[in-house]
Amino acid sequence: MKMSDEMSCCCSASSCCSAKLITPYSNNDVWVTGEVRTPKGNVPVVSTGLRLQDILGAWKVRWGIGRMNYKISPGLYAVGKPGPTSPVLVSANYKLTFDVLRKELSGLDCWILILDTKGINVWCAAGKGTFGTDELVARISKTGLSEIVSHRKLVLPQLGASGISAHEVTRQTGFSVVYGPVRAKDIKGFLASGLKATEEMRTVRFSMWDRLVLTPVELVAAARFSLMVFGVMFLTNLFAARPFGLADFIAYAGAVVTGTTIAPLLLPLVPGRAFAWKGWLLGLLWTLAVVAYNGWFAAGSSLLAIGYLLVLPSLSAYLAMNFTGSSTYTSLSGVIKEMRTAVPLIALSSIAGTVLVLISSLRA
Repeated sequence: MKMSDEMSCCCSASSCCSAKLITPYSNNDVWVTGEVRTPKGNVPVVSTGLRLQDILGAWKVRWGIGRMNYKISPGLYAVGKPGPTSPVLVSANYKLTFDVLRKELSGLDCWILILDTKGINVWCAAGKGTFGTDELVARISKTGLSEIVSHRKLVLPQLGASGISAHEVTRQTGFSVVYGPVRAKDIKGFLASGLKATEEMRTVRFSMWDRLVLTPVELVAAARFSLMVFGVMFLTNLFAARPFGLADFIAYAGAVVTGTTIAPLLLPLVPGRAFAWKGWLLGLLWTLAVVAYNGWFAAGSSLLAIGYLLVLPSLSAYLAMNFTGSSTYTSLSGVIKEMRTAVPLIALSSIAGTVLVLISSLRA
């Protein structure tokens, strides 16, 4: 029997097949619509349409809810009715990444090889090493991919290139690596052109919208940290000669919003290269405005003004620096270099500023 004769959709997701299942899935994986039989066992077939559950799941992780558990089982998946000659696309097991890819594959017959990136997207996983050569080689072996497809080509996302040693993958598995487009929406055109990418497909962009969708999770993380800050303010107010009030809350909240939202949105417009610098500069402008509006430059409040001018821009700088891992504006070495310089300065400024603010509040 030919390999192609052995491949056919044998059952729906709600029924059972006696054949071995290459990639396990649960009844909660509503995006699995059936299984396709291969010489190595059955492979789950996935839908290219996103359900309300998928959309809500994406919304939740954007706000940091269940972020570290939003992943699927690594292994081999099918789209449509793939056969031995169908292309093999490689991606990460972060479900948000998986959903972005599969929704662009409607009308195609292909395989998706999902690596175990611990629920991290391709770009970040490549930097951390989980979207890497060893995992790709191991996943090819575990799924028996060489016995499922007759060709020896893998299409990898361009943003995962830093984690993969293509020649080593070929040496160990016989599969050659082809880097696909940056954006999943271009994958159809890439496949239709015979695996040739245009300059537009290779161009990495980090538009205002791309930056905006990253801000909710940073806001939520900052809000959690802020609970501790508000607790300190509350305890200080029990003994303070000058209690923290609405003006202080607005000053602090504005610095948080500046670092988590305003700085990323205005990223290309703010002079300088370092993210910490961009956040600090915008935070300084915000703090100067708040201090001037509240009259804290007056002689009796000068200590408070100086304290806030030290601590609030540093807070904005630290929060803005978090975007270095998501941006195309820097590299891993650039991130490390910036952190080595910025973190000590941010810490010193924050400590000094906090001390001055507390002294100003506690003194008679």
